Amino acid sequence: MLLKTFGWSFAITAAGLALAGVLWGWQGLAVVAILSVLEISLSFDNAVINAGILRKMNPFWQRIFLTVGILIAVFGMRLVFPVVIVAITAKLGPIEAVRVAIQDHDRYEQLVTGAHPAIAAFGGMFLLMIFLDFIFEDRDIKWLAWLEKPLARLGKLETLSTVVALVVLLIAATTVATSVPVHGGEGTVDKASTVLLAGIGGLVTYLIVGGISSFFEDRLEQDEEDEDGDGVRDAVPAKQGPSVVGLAGKAAFFMFLYLEVIDASFSFDGVIGAFAITNDIFMMALGLGIGAMYIRSLTVFLVRKGTLDDYVYLEHGAHYAIGALAVILLITIKHEINDVITGLVGVVLIGLSFLSSVVRNRREAAEGDGAGSKAEVSSGV
Repeated sequence: MLLKTFGWSFAITAAGLALAGVLWGWQGLAVVAILSVLEISLSFDNAVINAGILRKMNPFWQRIFLTVGILIAVFGMRLVFPVVIVAITAKLGPIEAVRVAIQDHDRYEQLVTGAHPAIAAFGGMFLLMIFLDFIFEDRDIKWLAWLEKPLARLGKLETLSTVVALVVLLIAATTVATSVPVHGGEGTVDKASTVLLAGIGGLVTYLIVGGISSFFEDRLEQDEEDEDGDGVRDAVPAKQGPSVVGLAGKAAFFMFLYLEVIDASFSFDGVIGAFAITNDIFMMALGLGIGAMYIRSLTVFLVRKGTLDDYVYLEHGAHYAIGALAVILLITIKHEINDVITGLVGVVLIGLSFLSSVVRNRREAAEGDGAGSKAEVSSGV
């Protein structure tokens, strides 16, 4: 199963590294390899979040996620998106933006890095909303019960996530965004209005895409309940229900869009962080693209192995990592934070949630064995 799931990733890695060696020599090969590792380390929590959503879809849409989705992730977000950002922020035409990206690497780096406050605000707010909606929801399984129980009670206020996110955005716009260092120069510049508009854009995008996907998902579940209540599906095996075969149609389509926006939000820090290694757009796209392939494959692996069902706190750890990444993105509007720290925060939180899940599983197994032994003694008496 491991080879089947990661086969394409292994093949693309070999082809990508070989291409890098041919085009740029050993130095280029090393740069592409480092960028791949950077992307994987920064986006591991992305795979866990994606798996929680992808397991709701049917096999067809899971394949779409691995095919069309990877094209969007690699060519769209790692190659085209930075050029679009350059064109918008520098008010350049599409052809001129492409020329700058290919021929004038230093200016391209300066323009993309200069757009970082807007990128960080948009992505930070989108990711923050994911975290807040998770933490304010009342769940049967709680990892940090001392924190999650009171937050779940507060979450009964339906608009609380949006209100908290807007407050965080206002704080960011009136503090870190008012004196952003000028990249490659001296002094600071006020980016408060830019951060405010971009952050609202991220918030609105989340509400629209997430809201539409949730609407279709809820309607599909309601239709299933209505059919079951009318006795229409009594003769149909339980395995045929949407809860087993997964979401399809409009519900799956908007869930797919939701996944792509999540991936875009996660890719922002990787694209910006890649400039610490190279400012060659093609090296960046190749290295980050290889890393994105592994994240996609890992997502499918987690779904097919049922890992999130076996280790129930993993989703909690991934969402806490998302919350941390959202805060980090907002801080980086003004202050530079090493990508090693960003990656380690996610890995540590997911690692702790995995260990907590293992402890929980062992405790439940021990309790089950203990109950079984008592039953045997009782029956013997």
